[in-house]
Amino acid sequence: MREGGLVGLYPGTFDPITNGHLDIIGRAAQLCSKLVIGVARNAGKGPLFPTDERVEMVRAEVTPIAERTGTEIDVQAFDSLLIAFAQQVGAQVIVRGLRAVSDFDYEFQMAGMNARLDQRIETIFLMASERHQFISSRFVKEIAQLGGDISSFVPKLTLERTLRRVGRP
Repeated sequence: MREGGLVGLYPGTFDPITNGHLDIIGRAAQLCSKLVIGVARNAGKGPLFPTDERVEMVRAEVTPIAERTGTEIDVQAFDSLLIAFAQQVGAQVIVRGLRAVSDFDYEFQMAGMNARLDQRIETIFLMASERHQFISSRFVKEIAQLGGDISSFVPKLTLERTLRRVGRP
């Protein structure tokens, strides 16, 4: 990690990780000297992939970003309050991606609550790049399960694993 640099935390379920997630990670890596990707266990969302496999896929997919940017990227699972996890990993900022205006209301409320819990940790919002604005893990899973083509929404390793997981060759 570059000395004195910013430590960021980008949390999500990453079920599966999408090209939109990777876009945000790549841009956050340019801002932070260390970026922790927090993979939420959140069994309540009925994940397609178990947590350990999501962590493994995210690690594999972010390795090229870490090499390209020189940023230390650490991928960890968590099942605690987000602000507690941010404190645990020493994050100074929580990175959140915004795809559309509809994301903003929820994210704004969450940022406010997190600020009340620990005002030392700032939330920063990165807008999804235009070509990734409508990608969501939920839609990717639905499209894959119904036989649609998800190859433009996810990286290759994730594509292969997602298709296998939903019973497609």
